Amino acid sequence: MSYPGSSQSKPAGGNQTSYGTNNQQKTLFNRTRASLQQALSWYTNFHRSQGNPADVEMEALLQTELEVLQSSLDKLDQGLIRIAAFGLVSRGKSAVINALLGQKILKTGPIHGVTQWPKSVRWTPSSESEVLFELIDTPGLDEIHGEVKAQMAREVVSQADLILFVVAGDITRTEYQALCELRQSQKPLILVFNKIDLYPEQDREAIYQQLQKLSTGSPKDRRLQKMLSADEIVLVAAEPASMEVRVEWPDGRVTYEWETPPPNVDQLKQKIFSLLNREGRSLLALNALFQARNTQNTIAKKAIELHKTEAEDLIWQFAKYKALAVALNPIGILDVLGGTLTDLVMIRSLARLYGLPMTSYEAGKLWQKILISSGGLLLGELGTSVLFGVGKSASVVIGPSGLGAFAGAAITQAGIAGYGAYAVGQAAQVYLEQGCSFGPLGASTVIKEILDRVESDTILFRLRQELERQLVE
Repeated sequence: MSYPGSSQSKPAGGNQTSYGTNNQQKTLFNRTRASLQQALSWYTNFHRSQGNPADVEMEALLQTELEVLQSSLDKLDQGLIRIAAFGLVSRGKSAVINALLGQKILKTGPIHGVTQWPKSVRWTPSSESEVLFELIDTPGLDEIHGEVKAQMAREVVSQADLILFVVAGDITRTEYQALCELRQSQKPLILVFNKIDLYPEQDREAIYQQLQKLSTGSPKDRRLQKMLSADEIVLVAAEPASMEVRVEWPDGRVTYEWETPPPNVDQLKQKIFSLLNREGRSLLALNALFQARNTQNTIAKKAIELHKTEAEDLIWQFAKYKALAVALNPIGILDVLGGTLTDLVMIRSLARLYGLPMTSYEAGKLWQKILISSGGLLLGELGTSVLFGVGKSASVVIGPSGLGAFAGAAITQAGIAGYGAYAVGQAAQVYLEQGCSFGPLGASTVIKEILDRVESDTILFRLRQELERQLVE
């Protein structure tokens, strides 16, 4: 994937590092596509493929999430890069987008709040561009009121692959706080200092030092300092003010006219192309994977909440069956084998009830719980042998005189078995909810692979700690 305006050329035969990096990104990009396709296949077909009747209520709940998954896959296939501009009112967000487009498409003006709702425009920097760009203009952050507009802003942030935060003049405390909040989305961000024609003395280092002074020393502020460097500050004049120029004519006359200089956003274009040429595939993949992971978690939570009562009844039913079978069975080793089989059937029944896939991640975690449950039952067998002086198996041999010992051992082991089954059932609910994004092609797995391979001098490397923190939340 290459971008217009980039100085990067095709690697020569000796440039194995660049060639290897591109191949690596391509491989991870393809794994991302496979992960999304797998998730779509799971949640679209799982109910019917398991022989269950269609759950109308569940399908209604899933519809929005399935559309998000499909949209993420479409965006990935198209190679669509979304760049969203944020900032306070009158900082020139619309003007910056117009300057990048090369024509005045978005309305601008001296009145605050010209942009009331997000507006997106396709951007094709040149006919040779291999990818699609979408520029998103947003209302001033200090004019967003109410939950509807707040949710709108969150959705724009979640869909964006790159954020432009536009400022002009001295950065205010409100802007700094907004910048910190946008950084919490763990998206690459470029700080665009606009109207440099009005503030010619400003430079990137001075702006960066101003941000340091606004820092309160809180953990959030310290994370911002690590994630934003002076190199990510760009100076532009998106809509320069008209200036009076002196015109000297051949006949000796001197007149004065007002001229408007052309926009100066070349540095911003170069920064965008440079960043996307090096990290574009990874940015697209990570954004799609995080959206897929969040969507799958939402689907799992909705499925578990919808069937909460039925699942609780099912778990208790298996716990009672397991306890009764252990109590009546006179042979200790069969308690462990039968208990393990009961736990496996219960887990499978819960997965079918919820309509959620059972991944290798969940299976591995639940096997640990089953082994603990079986181990507890085995220890119970040994413990009751010591406590009552005889085990259940031995009571078959000693006849009626051992019935009391048998009853005591049976009741104790039945309680252990029932509790073990209940614990396994509760664990199954947790892992079914969390495990959908794991497994060989799970979103969380592929995210981890991408983060483990980012280069040390990239924006993604600086964001990696925050992205990994989000991964475990």
